[in-house]
Amino acid sequence: MILTGAILHLSGCSFLSEETVKLRDLEFTVLSEEKIPQELLAIIEEKKAAPFQVTYSDNENLYICVGYGEQETGGYSIAVNELYLTESNICAATCLLGPDISQKGNKTPSYPYIVIKTEYLEQTVIFE
Repeated sequence: MILTGAILHLSGCSFLSEETVKLRDLEFTVLSEEKIPQELLAIIEEKKAAPFQVTYSDNENLYICVGYGEQETGGYSIAVNELYLTESNICAATCLLGPDISQKGNKTPSYPYIVIKTEYLEQTVIFE
């Protein structure tokens, strides 16, 4: 029984590592607000107060959106750390970068989000 458990555990680990093997980086564009499709912009507007992760497709392009919810001030930016394809998924990793120290006096709330446009693929997006 212990041997069977060990075999299942080891095969599960190798299965997981195979799924996370990067096949290739994906080319992408970060969209400005005026280039975001109207339907997607409406979804973002509804969700922006809380952190969110949304994908949207127009059957030509895939749009990957990450929002960080309400922040106390403005001046935040978002970096795309990675966007790559595995055998079964698209992996997207972003991070929120804080405002410049000089902008700490600004007390107007902001709702930072990013919209990444890439090629249309059928794989599921995994947010890291």
